[in-house]
Amino acid sequence: MSRKKLVRFKENEQNPNVVQTGKPIFEEIKGHWNEKQFQNSNPIVVELACGRGEFTVGLARVFPGQNFIGVDIKGSRIWKGSSTATSEGIHNVAFLRTQIQQLDQFFGEGEISELWITFPDPFPRDGDEKRRLTSPKFLDMYKSLVKKGGVVHFKTDNTGLFDYSLELVRSREDIELIGSTHDFYQSEWKDDHFGIQTRYEKMFSDKGEKIKYLKFRFID
Repeated sequence: MSRKKLVRFKENEQNPNVVQTGKPIFEEIKGHWNEKQFQNSNPIVVELACGRGEFTVGLARVFPGQNFIGVDIKGSRIWKGSSTATSEGIHNVAFLRTQIQQLDQFFGEGEISELWITFPDPFPRDGDEKRRLTSPKFLDMYKSLVKKGGVVHFKTDNTGLFDYSLELVRSREDIELIGSTHDFYQSEWKDDHFGIQTRYEKMFSDKGEKIKYLKFRFID
């Protein structure tokens, strides 16, 4: 492991806006994010596969009256968003280092007000369907964690993953499709991200890839 990574991991251990194994809060946080992490009762917005946290931190800047949590397993990536928030004095942002498959171990029922799934691994092989973050298994988990009426956003550059996700959402009676587009920046939904672009989104866009976007909510 490189010295740079070791330094970043050490800073993650010390930074209070990173929730990860080895910290007491890691075992206590489920259902208690407002109380134990943010010390307020503001709505909680979660970004999955947050990477370097550009979007999580960007949203926290725009909405100081909401709490934002980026989830990723890569500590060196989370370090970037964590250190940016710390240096700018942004206190309504945190990062959870864990596998997304274990999300329900860290959030209580209805604890999430809004969910963003941004540019996840498409897992294109049929045998990997269960690993897609929009597969039935994950949708069922999100349904229990996102409060009634809470919106789920999904962005990807991958057409196959988008079409798969859109078809699945349309097929479920417990989901209301709010909107979808194969060209986000030419759609009525383009302001949904408030001009915030991640490093990967900019890279895809610069290559001419159209960004796909899906917006839905769970219903009874």
